[in-house]
Amino acid sequence: MYDLICLSHLRWDFVFQRPQHLLSRCALQRRVFFVEEPVYIDGPDQLVVRRSAEGVYVVVPNLNHGTADIQATQRTLLRELLTTYHLDRYVLWYYTPMALPLGECLSPIAVVYDCMDQLAAFKGAPPELLDREKQLMEHADVVFTGGFSLFEAKKKLHQNVHAFPSSVDVPHFAAGRRTQEDPADVKHIVRPRLGFFGVIDERMDLSLLAGVAQARPDWQLVMVGPVVKIREDELPVAANIHYVGGKQYADLPRYISGWDVALMPFAKNESTQFISPTKTPEYLAAGKPVVSTSIRDVVRPYKALGLVSIADTVQDFVSACEHALSESPTALLRKADAFLADLSWDKTWSQMAEHIEQAIQGKSPITLTSFRQASQGASAANASLPLAAGVR
Repeated sequence: MYDLICLSHLRWDFVFQRPQHLLSRCALQRRVFFVEEPVYIDGPDQLVVRRSAEGVYVVVPNLNHGTADIQATQRTLLRELLTTYHLDRYVLWYYTPMALPLGECLSPIAVVYDCMDQLAAFKGAPPELLDREKQLMEHADVVFTGGFSLFEAKKKLHQNVHAFPSSVDVPHFAAGRRTQEDPADVKHIVRPRLGFFGVIDERMDLSLLAGVAQARPDWQLVMVGPVVKIREDELPVAANIHYVGGKQYADLPRYISGWDVALMPFAKNESTQFISPTKTPEYLAAGKPVVSTSIRDVVRPYKALGLVSIADTVQDFVSACEHALSESPTALLRKADAFLADLSWDKTWSQMAEHIEQAIQGKSPITLTSFRQASQGASAANASLPLAAGVR
């Protein structure tokens, strides 16, 4: 049995998405330590560790504002974590290559890189990220990708890459098929409602959103999610656009149950080239017709299977939504259920765990030594670089 240490640029409590789905399932079988980026305080350097509702140990380095060597201090704190929790046999799991310098104080039995996004394309990404990812790919034992487009981009960079696109907790979102009482902050919104949930950031096509609202003022566009990396004054403002903020994962089915169409108005830019939106199967599990821009991992397989309508211009997007509002849901539900029958985070984690076991069995002292040397080199060259590369 092994434990798992995850180094992440995302906060555990930010948005419940891929890392939370996978690692909460991992935590059913072993201890999982989810190490976040540091927060800065006036007190002494320390690790704050708490147990999440899912059983994951959430580890937050609390560093003094005056800490001179941030990376060295974090490595010291991680060594203390190993001692305190008797972490002798563990897998090291990366969500960001920018965390590579922290690896020098660790001796994992295997290294996993779950490449859920092309982080280098995100707004605010460190320029060194691509070089750091190359180093991580050279020394990871197994690489997972968050979609097929990412798999195609990474498969030549590593000999053991596996595509695991977005999955879904079908029973959770199937509650959205039942009529439920509207949450208090949307009760006043009339129908039809066309909704989106997720992070609202540079990947959102704001001009498309504004155009749809202007073209159909009788439609109510409900935007559920936190606004990140863009200013709120950049968001289009209209009487029929409603920004209701971020919501708990448990509450999403209540919100989506009151929608008539689910939207994915993503921009077509560098930051969306490789995304595989988790919300696609979640919308379908909730029984809603979906209209999206032509994101590659949505067009294939969802458009190809007749599960999602694709449109990129305001006129085409409005037309696709009109069609979704007018058609009977029976055929869509039948196709969606057939597709979702073989899709679950439980199955995804089970398959990932098999690849990790195979990687552990193939691990040698030589590869472990080379990984630690690479980590030390990255640390010396980039002692002050941030871990963050963007949020999803």
